[in-house]
Amino acid sequence: MPNGKGAAGAGEQKPVRRGKTANQRADAQRNRAKILAATPDALRKDPDASVADIAAEAGVGRMTLYGHFKTRAELIDATLADSLEQAEVVLADVSLDGDPGEAFEALITSSWMLLERIRAVLVVAQRELQPARIREMHEKAEARMRGLLERGQCEGVFRADLPVDWLLAVTHLTMNAAAEEVTAGRLDRDDAARVIVVTLRSAFAANDRV
Repeated sequence: MPNGKGAAGAGEQKPVRRGKTANQRADAQRNRAKILAATPDALRKDPDASVADIAAEAGVGRMTLYGHFKTRAELIDATLADSLEQAEVVLADVSLDGDPGEAFEALITSSWMLLERIRAVLVVAQRELQPARIREMHEKAEARMRGLLERGQCEGVFRADLPVDWLLAVTHLTMNAAAEEVTAGRLDRDDAARVIVVTLRSAFAANDRV
């Protein structure tokens, strides 16, 4: 005669090991963060750093890295996106109110400091990712600069005889040129922001302000 234990046992459920699962998830998140933080350093040392090199820089195994990023290109994409998200937090705090010229100087100075930090990743990304993808990741930063330049033109601070798209292109090229000059040792790193600002404000100044 059944004693009911079998039926009761069949209905019992093993407790879910939530603690272990949460710990595994936290470990995975920490490893991913370590990989994203180490990738810029690895690329700064060697733009051709392999996945194994980057894993070693992060202090994780190669298979651990592949568990998060299936290819090197996917890792570069994620690293650039992460770097730009961190930069966005900084740039969002730059006040764009008041005089457009002064706001432009503040924005350029902050942007230069951030470019210095992520340039190694950006150089590799430009070589390995699609241009459309890189432009997509820069949309917020470009929109911020575009809005400031347009306001400056409306208020007669920046020249209005040139399209804003051209002013944006010149800004981008000037900052990259400064980075190359710093790398080559022809421009003092501590003076680079000032050189960029003076160059662009002179080039962008409205005719009656030159």
